Amino acid sequence: YVSGHEGGERSFLALKKRLDALGENKKEQHRLFYMALPPSAFRSIEKPFGHDLESSRELQQELDRHWSEDEIFRIDHYLGKEVVNNLLISMSEAGGAEGRGSYFNSTGTIRDIMQNHMMQILALLTMERPKSFTADDLCDEKTRVLGWMPAISHQNTIIGQYVRSADGTKPAFQDEEDVPDGSKCVTFCAAVARIENERWSDVPILLKAGKALDKSEAIVTVNFRPSPNAMIFGDMILNRMTIRVQPDEAIFLKVNTLVPDLHIKTEAKDLDMSYRGKEIPEAYEALLLDALKGDFTRNVRADEVDASWAIFTPLLKYLERESVTPREYAYGIYFSSVVR
Repeated sequence: YVSGHEGGERSFLALKKRLDALGENKKEQHRLFYMALPPSAFRSIEKPFGHDLESSRELQQELDRHWSEDEIFRIDHYLGKEVVNNLLISMSEAGGAEGRGSYFNSTGTIRDIMQNHMMQILALLTMERPKSFTADDLCDEKTRVLGWMPAISHQNTIIGQYVRSADGTKPAFQDEEDVPDGSKCVTFCAAVARIENERWSDVPILLKAGKALDKSEAIVTVNFRPSPNAMIFGDMILNRMTIRVQPDEAIFLKVNTLVPDLHIKTEAKDLDMSYRGKEIPEAYEALLLDALKGDFTRNVRADEVDASWAIFTPLLKYLERESVTPREYAYGIYFSSVVR
């Protein structure tokens, strides 16, 4: 262990000396640099990867000067969650920006959650079957389906910012330290996305993410189309699959079944598969182990990052150019109430 400071050259020289000593008389040396650094130290290595499409490409060019693509492992911890790998998208957080007001004010929910975590889950859910489960084939299919997504329109988007809770015990976002009065930072966003390929062209995709809501969870809901002949059974709810990414990973299926009866009628039944009682590695455990082994299967490749930013950058630029004021919602409000 070498103690130091990311802003001091002396610390890095001490680290180099220690690494050289560890590698002395060894034919091969493998070094993994986990770069969770503030922008002041090296542009922006922590997520989001860049600030928009242009800055993301500038950062990639900076990395290309020092490392090749097969030496860069981009971590998105949602790719380390087992339920995603078994594969309306919504991600809510009960907490606000407590202690991270300055960071979040410069980032917002769209950059912090939607452009990266949400796009990776969406890509895994909607991609075509890859030729194999090698890293390149998986990344190829994820990039391909993201490339079929047009930029999200501001006309199909709702943004919000939390204010004090109804009982006054929880602070507004603008009450956070280092958050300026009048901040128009987005702490909630709901948007309609499209994938314009043959499989998904007429399927609306609702993306929702926010802070300071009633609970913390990440959910994927798939509503199946009704059968053209389903009307013979009268009114039926849609068959539905729900993937709970966190907490407590699980998959639920709600299906219409015939009721054993003298008359023909149906009812909805719930089927569920949970990981309850099973020991699941933490997401970062799996991803850091992948990096140590040189396994890029759950890596985010540069062209995936580029495709994701292309989807959101026009919306981000519109919100900033027009100085759009987010609608207010109370800290701790029920998730769905924000978009009513």
